Amino acid sequence: MRIHIVPFLGSKRLDRLTVQDMRAWLNKLADTCQCCVQGKDARRPEERRRCCAKGKCCGQTLSKRSVNDARTVLRSALTNAMVEERISKNVAQLVKVQRARRRRPDPWSVEEACAFLENAQMWRDYLYPAYVLILVLGLRKGEVLGLTWADVDLDSGELQIRHQLQRVRRRLLHTDTAKTEASEAVLPLPDVCLAALRLRQKEQRAAKERAGDLWTESDLVFTTRFGTPVEPRNFTREFDRRCERAGVRRIRVHDTRHTCASLLAALDVHPRIAMQILRHSEIAVTMEVYTHVPSADTRRALRKLGEALGGGSQKKGEKGQQEGEDMGGRPES
Repeated sequence: MRIHIVPFLGSKRLDRLTVQDMRAWLNKLADTCQCCVQGKDARRPEERRRCCAKGKCCGQTLSKRSVNDARTVLRSALTNAMVEERISKNVAQLVKVQRARRRRPDPWSVEEACAFLENAQMWRDYLYPAYVLILVLGLRKGEVLGLTWADVDLDSGELQIRHQLQRVRRRLLHTDTAKTEASEAVLPLPDVCLAALRLRQKEQRAAKERAGDLWTESDLVFTTRFGTPVEPRNFTREFDRRCERAGVRRIRVHDTRHTCASLLAALDVHPRIAMQILRHSEIAVTMEVYTHVPSADTRRALRKLGEALGGGSQKKGEKGQQEGEDMGGRPES
């Protein structure tokens, strides 16, 4: 509203807005350099200015998706104005816009995801259990950082997504997730996730003992060495560093969700359970994304990784859990 709508339409009365005004606004919005209109280059120190403030426009225009988003915001506002009987029609809804083409993500293959997890486990990265959850369960960054121990039942092997951690307007907020049936569904924990969370619990207890009176009690699963929440931006930075150290392509944290189904197949998770984890309404949808059959080497690598943390079979799981206890926890940062 402040950047894209008010500067162009703020002087017009609501009841006098026309379809022509909407078209002119959208066209101007698509052609306007945001660096010029927002003074991005002008706010830099004089010695660091490099484009618009020096008379060399960089042409930093909005994408079609951003222009459509601005129209969506205005359309919603005008809908509320109609409900309050301030206007008789919503002119933003009458304007036809070209639908923006969504960028298709290029997620990791199962082999790349396996190499990433093996590297994090080898270096005893304290965020390794978080990486397991975002890859195997498809959790979002905010969901995994907002996860509390009250949401995890290690005895029954279940997890419920009820909270998320986000930084909004310079404030770190631990809020409830969207109130939908899918978001509140109870997810079964595959063995490798269960073992990683047990390892995380042990490491957190060790960190609490080291911190002593400096520890901040929060009940969060993933915390710093003093018990405070992990900053979402710091999580992204650590994820990018781990990609570089593991020698895999750097992707967005959110793109790991697209690798989830392939990893579940590699872990021999039953399609019905995968359907519940992926939160699909029909088994046919799950089977369509579940058709990728990983190589035998990938399956063996993932099983070896799970067994090292106690995520194998009953007998091997007990042995792996004992080995995980002997490993101890790495100091958190």
